[in-house]
Amino acid sequence: MRCLVAWLLTATILTATPLWAAEPAGDPSRLTLPPRAFAVTGSETGVYFDNVVLTQDPARYRFVVHSDLGTADGLKWVTTPTEKDVGDHAWRIEVFEGDKRVSEKAMTFTVVPADAASGKRLRLLIVGDSLTHASLYPNDLAKRLSAAGQPTWTMLGTHKPGGAAEGVAHEGYGGWTWERFVTHYEPAPDLAARKHSSPFVFLTDDKPKLDVARYIREACGGEAPDVVFFLLGINDCFGAKADDLAATDKRIDYVFGQADKLLAAFREACPKADLAVGITTPGNIRESSFLDNYKGSYTRWGWKRIQHRLVERELQTFGGRESERLFLVPMELNLDPVAGYPDNNSVHPNAEGYRQVAASLHAWLVARLGGIVPGGEVPAGK
Repeated sequence: MRCLVAWLLTATILTATPLWAAEPAGDPSRLTLPPRAFAVTGSETGVYFDNVVLTQDPARYRFVVHSDLGTADGLKWVTTPTEKDVGDHAWRIEVFEGDKRVSEKAMTFTVVPADAASGKRLRLLIVGDSLTHASLYPNDLAKRLSAAGQPTWTMLGTHKPGGAAEGVAHEGYGGWTWERFVTHYEPAPDLAARKHSSPFVFLTDDKPKLDVARYIREACGGEAPDVVFFLLGINDCFGAKADDLAATDKRIDYVFGQADKLLAAFREACPKADLAVGITTPGNIRESSFLDNYKGSYTRWGWKRIQHRLVERELQTFGGRESERLFLVPMELNLDPVAGYPDNNSVHPNAEGYRQVAASLHAWLVARLGGIVPGGEVPAGK
């Protein structure tokens, strides 16, 4: 595979337009960044360039990163910050096609002390699909939260697959979508056959009903979570028409309508909880992995177009709503689309990729519980 070219330059501060606004006309790269990314001291994090542009040929572009942190090579920019790096850093990227700059964007990169949430309490619920069901990133997250200087944590959930470590629980099921969590009722659940009913849907007057308050009473001991992570989107949009933007947007509109229902139900049931939507992760960069998994029914370039549009729309729809205690967690940046995936799996990372997912979630959690992410009262107290 040909490599991208990148240089690390001196930090430059730009005044940027809102990064969830429509892409400027004439930007073939469709460069997309969240407003802010996070890292904790001592933990590597990065930005993998293929994850922030829309292209079938990564070698088409070269990238220039401006930051006072980290180093870059042909595929990525990475940093393992230290205590002297704590605070906000300007971070800017330029995209070139030949000698022509086709796009640039900036974000704030925030380094958080690893012990910023020490002494706090965290009741965490994770809602997700097969990436969560695998339990590898929840296990890694639990390990990080168990280190010195971390909050006292409890993972909530009724699902504890065989691979889940001690204390790890969640609501993650293979193939699930926002809609399935909102509507699916299975009268005869069979865990061995993977026949699950939505943990949030109950039979009421002989009709299935979304009832998060009842879930909290019965599955969480009546005590609401402090933070709820929603890591969904892949199954919701995988079958969208990659070559038809209007059809893809129509599908995403429907998905976000289902997301709104689930988020509203959680907001009503636990008004003081932080609801955190993970920006949907990219897939494996290898076309062969899609061929192995889908035998030509889906291609890597097809999924790349859908996933990139989904990320753009997530930034537009869920960004800037911190005053509602609704947050976006930047998970799409720090996942290596090459080394973070096995050769033969298109959307499920390997152990290293799941470690990167956990690092992103952990950094956001520590920043939020440490009072560094604004958005109303911090949910966890001493």
